[in-house]
Amino acid sequence: MRIGIDARFYGSLGKGLGRYTQKLIENLEKLDKQNQYFIFLNKENFNEYQPKKSNFKKVLAGCHWYTFKEQFKMPFLLWKYKLDLVHFPHFNVPLFCRNKFLVTIHDLILLHYPTVRNTTLNTIFYWIKFWFYKVVIRSAIMRSKKIITVSNFTKSDILKNYKINSDKIIVTYEAAENYCILPATNSDTILKKYGIIKPYLLYVGNAYPHKNLEYLIREFASLGNDYLDYRLILVGKEDYFYLRLKKLVREKNIQRIIFTDYVTDCDLDIIYKEAELYVFPSLYEGFGLPPLEAMAKGTPVLVSNHPCLKEILGESAAYADVKKKGGLAEMIKKILSDFNLKSELIRRGYRQCQKYTWIDMAKKTLLIYQGE
Repeated sequence: MRIGIDARFYGSLGKGLGRYTQKLIENLEKLDKQNQYFIFLNKENFNEYQPKKSNFKKVLAGCHWYTFKEQFKMPFLLWKYKLDLVHFPHFNVPLFCRNKFLVTIHDLILLHYPTVRNTTLNTIFYWIKFWFYKVVIRSAIMRSKKIITVSNFTKSDILKNYKINSDKIIVTYEAAENYCILPATNSDTILKKYGIIKPYLLYVGNAYPHKNLEYLIREFASLGNDYLDYRLILVGKEDYFYLRLKKLVREKNIQRIIFTDYVTDCDLDIIYKEAELYVFPSLYEGFGLPPLEAMAKGTPVLVSNHPCLKEILGESAAYADVKKKGGLAEMIKKILSDFNLKSELIRRGYRQCQKYTWIDMAKKTLLIYQGE
């Protein structure tokens, strides 16, 4: 078969979605020597991917996601390469795409959190764009040959919102594996580079409203005098949402909050390992990769009691009611004051990570390509 993969999110550019796309392609290269793959990239990440097998070829797409250009240029490119199957790792399948395709739906956050707080757009333009997103998502779900999801929670969520056969949806879990070789650098040097002082609590990810970081900051600030030595480290590329958080911290004069901006994978490895606790108060997730990555680095994890996180993390994490004032702070204190609990969470976390591998995800995806 001639298989196309829309990899415009590939690598660090696309955050969690970029990680998924990157690991899928890297592991398909290890598994499949028969099918011919065409990997569609943008200028920003074109050089980041270097094919390692002769049956994998790069193609410059030259159009960004969520644009009108994407709606017209991508279908033409896919038609031009005479593809038998196209895999879209995100819901943004062009409406005019006439190739046979499958789509990965990671979550339905857009449907559950359709607030103007999620955008910098004018309110009217936002609701127009939101309506268009809904049309694109529905079109992708209804027209796809198969739908891949990354959790049973997301599968159930799709079935609640769209009238489709459950057999059309297949779950392939993501994974958290070591993704860099540790540099021969003292960890304190790395921490100093980002202004990080131990001991600290850690959050890694974006600052979209559903991530609930304003609540995290307020709960951290309420810990009390016994925890004045601790810092809260927020790792994520600076954007509109992080700038807004910084403004909140300044206006409320909240102390001991450190924003690192973008952090490289190998530096992040150190930051994970040196953290006292990883905290993830998200109100909605389709998988929840950062907590699993923290576990893989030997960091105890505290998350919200969202059903998806319970599915993925099981008994390896501590859970808090993040809709309750003081709910998160109470659990933070409990973990930091109990050495045995922290040690047990670390032990369980290592064990939980071993249940998920990217190679297993790619194997299952390849079977879907082959119609098995």
